[in-house]
Order: sequence, then C-alpha cells, then structure tokens
Amino acid sequence: MTERLGDKILVLGAGNFGTCLAQHLAEKGYHVIIWSRSQEVVDSINQAHKNPKYLSTINLSPRLQATKIIDAAIIDAVDVVIQATPTQTMREVLSTLKPLWHSSLLLICAAKGIEVGSLEMPSQIIADVLGASVGERAAFISGPSFASEIMSRQPTAVTAASRSAKSAQRVQSLFHSAHFRVYTSDDPVGLEVAGALKNVVAIAAGACVGIGFQMNSRAALITRGLSEIMRFGVALGANPITFNGLSGVGDLFLTCTSEKSRNFSVGYKLGQGLPIDKVLAEVGVAEGVATAKAAHDLAIKLQVDAPIVNEVYSVLYENKPIAQAVMGLLTREAKPEVSF
Repeated sequence: MTERLGDKILVLGAGNFGTCLAQHLAEKGYHVIIWSRSQEVVDSINQAHKNPKYLSTINLSPRLQATKIIDAAIIDAVDVVIQATPTQTMREVLSTLKPLWHSSLLLICAAKGIEVGSLEMPSQIIADVLGASVGERAAFISGPSFASEIMSRQPTAVTAASRSAKSAQRVQSLFHSAHFRVYTSDDPVGLEVAGALKNVVAIAAGACVGIGFQMNSRAALITRGLSEIMRFGVALGANPITFNGLSGVGDLFLTCTSEKSRNFSVGYKLGQGLPIDKVLAEVGVAEGVATAKAAHDLAIKLQVDAPIVNEVYSVLYENKPIAQAVMGLLTREAKPEVSF
C-alpha cells in the first residue's frame, strides 16, 4: 500500500466531517484545499488555522488552505476531490464543477443520505451530474466515525467502497493510519444504503430514549432497524454481508447510542415532547430528517416493508404524536424475524 504524498486534495464542504478529513490528510503530509461557502470560515482557516464553526478547538495544519471560489486553476492543480457537503446540496455543488472536471480526478464521496425528489443515492447523483464513467471510478467512505474522536486520535475504522478495486485501494492508501484504519469493499450500494438509513433509525432510537424506554427497547429497535436497512439494500442490489460490517452495523450502533449524533439528539428531543422546528433550531442540520422523507418515498417505490422509516416520517412530516408512532410499531402483526 504505497502512499502518494504528491497528491493534492480538494475537500468540498467545511462541516464537521469535511474539516476532519481535510485535517487528517494534511496531518499525513498531503496538501489540502477545503472549500466553504462562508468567507468567515475561509478567512479563519487561512489566517488563524481554525474553523470557527466546526471542530473549533482544533489547531488546523498549515498544509490546509481554504477557498470560497473553485476555478479551473484549483481543479487542474488537484488529483483528488472529496465530496463532503450534505446529500441534499450535492447535485448543486457537483454541477458547478462539471465544466472543470477532467478524467484523471478521483472523486471520493463522504456524504450520507438519499436525495429528496429524485430518491437517488450519492453514487447516482454523481453519475447524473459528472457521467457514468466518473460514477464507476468514484469511491465512498463510511463507518462508525465521529469527527471529534478522529481528531483526538481515538482508534477508528471505516470502509472505502468502489466498483473499481483500484479506486478503493487508493482511498485506503490516502487515509489509512495507525489511528484511522481503512478497509476496502466492492459494494458501494450497500455502504450508501446503510449510511443513509442509519440516520433515520437513529432518530427513532433517540426518541425511544427520550420517551423513557431503556436498553431492551433500544436494542430491539436497533436490531429491527438493521433488518429494515437490509431489506432496502437487497432491493437495490447490495450484498447482504455488507450490513454486518463497519459501514452497516458498526455505523448504525454508533449513531443510535450516542448523544454526539445529531440524528439521535433530534429523536431524543422529539421524544421529550419538543416540536420539530424547535428541535432543529437547537440541534442544527441533521441529515436523517431529509432522508426520512426520501426513504419513505423510496420504500413505496421499491415496495419495501419499512415500519421504522414510515413512523419517523409520520412524526416529522405529518405531526403524528410520538406515543402513537411507538404504538404503531408495537401493535404490528407478529411475523418471522428474518424476511427479505
């Protein structure tokens, strides 16, 4: 596994995970440019080596520079582009790059979600905007990985998936370190499905705790959530084994059991009785909220049995009381445990 420290990297998105990945690569010795819409963020990173909005206590590497403008000069100077903006803005961001894109670039996607309206995963958005050949070579990175813990060098393991073995191995080479282990996979669909839907299950898990249910209930919800995710995955052609790995059960367990998860926090506050507008004002953007709507529509399209997704959707978008949503799950007809 040979590192190519000559690689120059552009990270799209200066949120928690984008900043985390950019800093990790800069610490490894790569020259990294991070793009943000905010001039305040750009100036602070360039002048004070701090992101004032995300991971603000971290001293950022001098190898990490920020920009608000992406032009041909920047694209021509980099070898790798990391897409770390939210899924719902991904199409817009990539569309601005389309006229500048060249075939030698490797695209790595760290976004998790399903686009509302199109019901497309990030890999499908990439193919739509940048072309099928870019989509075939693109790689996707996911796993149980809170940004703050990566930055404090807590041991972390993730998966890099691509239809191209060469792309997956290159991502592994770029990111792998003693505290950030990277495994490879040839199932980007499974990785994307798990990464998107675990956020919806995490909202349900948070609500479960907010209501006052204890560990039996949470364990049951997480396990049934995994079954639900697998049903989506199988319907979309994923390898079921993927869901037993880091990007599947690993990420699901992390997101559904920690207050560090925004999606868990959204559910927890809903479970305590706060309305969704006040919850989002306190917590901020949580990818699972938009994904719940897209996943609900996708379940109808695919004819997938998705009771947890449906109840989360009803609470978020139809003002269904949490207690009724819980009863809706508890009073479902008894059935075999394993079914696809």
